[in-house]
Amino acid sequence: MRLVAGVTLVDHEIKGLMSSPRVAPVILPGLAICAGILLLAGLWTPIVGALVAVLTLATAFWIAADPWMNVLLGTLGIALALIGPGAWSLDARLFGWKRIDFFQLAE
Repeated sequence: MRLVAGVTLVDHEIKGLMSSPRVAPVILPGLAICAGILLLAGLWTPIVGALVAVLTLATAFWIAADPWMNVLLGTLGIALALIGPGAWSLDARLFGWKRIDFFQLAE
């Protein structure tokens, strides 16, 4: 899910930048492209997932072009922020893969 969200986010924002006649509004797409690259690498996934959710939902409200794609990417960002990076990511290599044992917590 992290790879699909990252590739889709980078592709969508690059296409948006290429089709936009104005040069000024590049801050939100630029941040979204950087966040997509961090998602692809699996670095800071919970933080970047929340950032993707905020950026894409803000883009859906402020920029009228294709709001449903931004809502979809925002939803994926929220899901990635909640479930984390997974076993094959830089976060797992740097900080270890976390596992919560619910049965041990109940005792």
